[in-house]
Amino acid sequence: MTQILLIEDDARVSELIQRGLREQGYDCMVAYDGEAGLKLTERYTYQLIITDLILPIMDGLAFCKNIRARQPEIPLIMLTALGTTDDKVAGFEAGADDYLVKPFEMRELIVRIRALLKRFESRRPNQGFMLSYADLSLNQHTKMVHRNGQAISLTPKEFKLLEFMLLHPERVLSRTEIAEKVWETHFDTGTNFIDVYINYLRKKVDRNFSEKLIHTQAGMGFVLRQAVAPIG
Repeated sequence: MTQILLIEDDARVSELIQRGLREQGYDCMVAYDGEAGLKLTERYTYQLIITDLILPIMDGLAFCKNIRARQPEIPLIMLTALGTTDDKVAGFEAGADDYLVKPFEMRELIVRIRALLKRFESRRPNQGFMLSYADLSLNQHTKMVHRNGQAISLTPKEFKLLEFMLLHPERVLSRTEIAEKVWETHFDTGTNFIDVYINYLRKKVDRNFSEKLIHTQAGMGFVLRQAVAPIG
């Protein structure tokens, strides 16, 4: 499912857009200011971003400049009530790929989203689909994994386990769920093979870094989460 980040401080407008996107099969997460939106891009992977121009804390122009420095290839649509030529030029120069003036019809936004996604996908056919969390990234096509720019070599099963955790960051995953989704088998409570593979993954993903990302939630399972102090 295509993941879209919407940055819009008007709760009514953001709710309408989010509902419209979900009706079209897109998964949409909302931030209400530019700074919060930027933080979400550091923790989750999105295939497209929609941002309002006038936002609290960090406006849309500043957000665009920041995200372009970090993720130059991500498609970005700017929404605003300011429709002058100078406003549009400022948006494009900041890094927006498209510009939609309020009020607009939802179907027009959907058409522009589809066009942008198609255009950007054709530009990067060999890049693959990236999953990322904190400074950890995984390419589902090339099967490459990096943390803070350092390559991490994983076995096929370790890769699949990490991929599953990256698809569900900050959610506690039970041993039963991991067994069913990663190993496609029922979990035998008399074995500890999942714990063994979690330990394998920890040694490769966390061992050389001060911040640990893979944690044990006692009696519940495992979670990919940023934490200053260990959870378990």
